[in-house]
Amino acid sequence: MNLPEKIFIIDDDDAVRASLCALLEAAGFGVAAFASAAAFLGSYSADLAGCIVADIRMPEMDGLELQQELVRRRARLPLIAMTGHGDVPLAVRAMKEGAVDFIEKPFDADDLLAAIERALEISRSRPAGPPGQDVLALVESLTSREKQVLEHLVAGHPNKVIAYELDISPRTVEVHRAHLMEKMKVRSLPEVVRIALAAGVVPAEKRTG
Repeated sequence: MNLPEKIFIIDDDDAVRASLCALLEAAGFGVAAFASAAAFLGSYSADLAGCIVADIRMPEMDGLELQQELVRRRARLPLIAMTGHGDVPLAVRAMKEGAVDFIEKPFDADDLLAAIERALEISRSRPAGPPGQDVLALVESLTSREKQVLEHLVAGHPNKVIAYELDISPRTVEVHRAHLMEKMKVRSLPEVVRIALAAGVVPAEKRTG
């Protein structure tokens, strides 16, 4: 029988762990915090219920490696990756490995709580299955140029790089980005990436030289 749901926080920063614990406990969640992925895995059992919020960059075992280990153990706990500036490509890799979402630091409390609610819904229903027609329809509603911008966003490329790759101005990239987010009914980059990956969007390759 599964244990009561908990949010498992994994971050090597003491201050981050303390602030997340305070926020989540105030929101009514049961919380357990760990300073490393190894410490969490040391107390892991298959009957744990809830979700994991883990920093993508940690010493010894990072969030990506933790996600890979969870897949190996066939864990039911969905993982939300916390990323710093410039870590979007790493977060996308984690999502390809099975993480359900990512949030960028510094993050808004409401965004974090919404991500946790989504993760808990996934954990209660698990298997994900093929992408729903509604997700595919959102991506299909985009113009060809918006799809190109989306592919670069999923690859973690900033607006300036996307502008160079597509030979358009950064301002034009901003316009396309705003339009595709409106059509996909999202407000943040993590939501864009989550839907795009669910719909099978392939990240764009960056030119070299």
